[in-house]
Amino acid sequence: MTTKQETARRKTVLSLVLAVALLAAAFSFAQPSQAHRDSSPLVGGWRMTSLEAGTPGALRPVPYSGQIIFTKSGTMSVQAMNPDANAPDTPYTINGYEAFYGTVAVNKAAGTFVVTVESSAVRNLIGQRLTRVFKVSGDRLVLTPTDPAEGWRVTYKRF
Repeated sequence: MTTKQETARRKTVLSLVLAVALLAAAFSFAQPSQAHRDSSPLVGGWRMTSLEAGTPGALRPVPYSGQIIFTKSGTMSVQAMNPDANAPDTPYTINGYEAFYGTVAVNKAAGTFVVTVESSAVRNLIGQRLTRVFKVSGDRLVLTPTDPAEGWRVTYKRF
């Protein structure tokens, strides 16, 4: 092999090694680390699988769809929709749609988090501090209010 061919071959091998290293680095930045997930079980995206509402002890399914996202930087955003155009609004919805985000503080020991609402489709929520009870079991997240009289439970699956 000539020196010119050997130099070209080395450049090709070096380019491939560099491309693989960059791809591995990009993948690791795109995925939350397992260590961070261990320290914050809520971090990530969750798709709603069910919403139940009613009186304590007598919750009924409501046909909602939605998602909730918790970031590593300490924010949370949620959006959900009731497909029934005639459904009455709740303190969290307008025209059957719920959407808000804000900063979140998690208390793992108590199994609660508090979100301070920064922006919301329902303007009365802005500035409020909403406390929620959470339970994470594998890829399942269940949220309930701290006051059972509010009468709801929402279940999510990690995506």
